[in-house]
Amino acid sequence: MDKITVIDHPVVARDLSILRNKTTGTDEFRAALGRIATILAYFSLKDLPLRTTTINTPITATDGCEIDTEIIVVPILRAGLSLVDAIINFIPDAKVGHLGMYRDEETHNPVDYYSNLPEGLDNGLTLVVDPMLATGGSADDAIGFLKKQGANNIRFISLISAPEGLERILKKYPDVQIITAAVDEKLNEQAFIVPGLGDAGDRFFGTT
Repeated sequence: MDKITVIDHPVVARDLSILRNKTTGTDEFRAALGRIATILAYFSLKDLPLRTTTINTPITATDGCEIDTEIIVVPILRAGLSLVDAIINFIPDAKVGHLGMYRDEETHNPVDYYSNLPEGLDNGLTLVVDPMLATGGSADDAIGFLKKQGANNIRFISLISAPEGLERILKKYPDVQIITAAVDEKLNEQAFIVPGLGDAGDRFFGTT
């Protein structure tokens, strides 16, 4: 599946173990997630188009490079906020939009409650970020909404993905690249990822 990039890295393996451990505190959880987010950001941005410019070093003029596309980061609130800073560290001038969704605990379907998107979706690279790709409902909803707003170059970045969510997004949006740190076993009857790490938003923001 060439549309899925699964990060194979020893730092990711170690930090996923920290994140999965139910005894990990909020401070350790945030630190480990931040390290993995940086690696995810690196892989998500590694093939950006460049344009050549002329710069002056202290010695002479030489060729330089600038990124030749606009970057728009769209976290799915609220857990997606945990992945934004890592991308901003690489691309300080990236625009950030927001999509607010929560999961109905009975139907397991996403419920939309907020959207605020910048201009440039039709010409830039849109990075949709959410730590958990479970059923794929929120990702499906977000990608579909962004496409209706004109986004035509979308990548989805997740910390942990379930096979069910991956299958749903790849089938419906074969043009969307998915970058993830792990593909877990399955979803349980409550539509949580197994083995997973629990609720990423609650654990990151300390609201458990």
